[in-house]
Amino acid sequence: MVFACVVGVRRALFRAGVFRSYRLPVPVIVIGNITAGGTGKTPLVLWVCDFLRERGYEPGIVSRGYGGRGETQVVQGSSAPEITGDEPVLLAQRSRCPVWIGRNRVAAARALIAANPACNVIVSDDGLQHYGLQRDVEIAVLDGSRTTGNGLPLPAGPLRESTARLAEVDAVVVTGDPSSRPASAKTFAMRLDGNVFRNLLNPAFHQEAGAFHGKQTHAIAGIGNPARFFDHLQRLGLSFAAHAFPDHHAYSQADLEFGDAEAIIMTEKDAIKCIRFARENHWVLPVDAQVDATLGTLILDKMKTWNGS
Repeated sequence: MVFACVVGVRRALFRAGVFRSYRLPVPVIVIGNITAGGTGKTPLVLWVCDFLRERGYEPGIVSRGYGGRGETQVVQGSSAPEITGDEPVLLAQRSRCPVWIGRNRVAAARALIAANPACNVIVSDDGLQHYGLQRDVEIAVLDGSRTTGNGLPLPAGPLRESTARLAEVDAVVVTGDPSSRPASAKTFAMRLDGNVFRNLLNPAFHQEAGAFHGKQTHAIAGIGNPARFFDHLQRLGLSFAAHAFPDHHAYSQADLEFGDAEAIIMTEKDAIKCIRFARENHWVLPVDAQVDATLGTLILDKMKTWNGS
């Protein structure tokens, strides 16, 4: 209960003006969650950026850079994940947007805009509880299989904030099984699709799931919800030995030493940290978010009222 109380008190202090919050010169979209662990935020950030770019916007991405040093800095697709964090590197590789990180998201966003004057909308990867940054659109992402868990706050449960917070966001996106949908917010289903595996050592070489049938296959996942990745592989018809690692795990070559492995399959976030010791039997499965386009319409409608205009 202590964690939830601290978050609640901080939010009340921001609302009362005791703690200062800052508005940027462009609209801000925050994509976060009220639970600890992976919910699918990163694929949704990529989807939102693609949606906006197709409609003429120039989005930029800010992130905390969890697992990195937390310094305000630009992130490139070639950046070292131990310095910038793994998810920002993945975003830089996939989004075609400028990506900046920092403990202070306001400072990171300002630096991004200064370096990229054409940027006209900021998308924050996580940061739903970072109230120092004023936002125009709030999207909470839930895992469809775990939803809000036991309903208790950290550390007794997975909640960063009370479930009542879902009534205040602009949209709730449910990844995977959307059977449990909060009635207090507009809810959208999201699924993650991907069935073409890319060789980590030779990225131009691709294979479909059938190429792994009959092979001694191992799958690794160092993400917030490894089971979601393993379930996805099973739906593709693969048989494999599953190896779950902690979220943001710093891989060493020894972690992938499976004596009988003819193929080792991993997530994109794992691949960011395994590329330096990639071998011919290492494969990564890219995934893309599939979301109802009406979520994009909602975002655009909210952005139209930005700054009262």
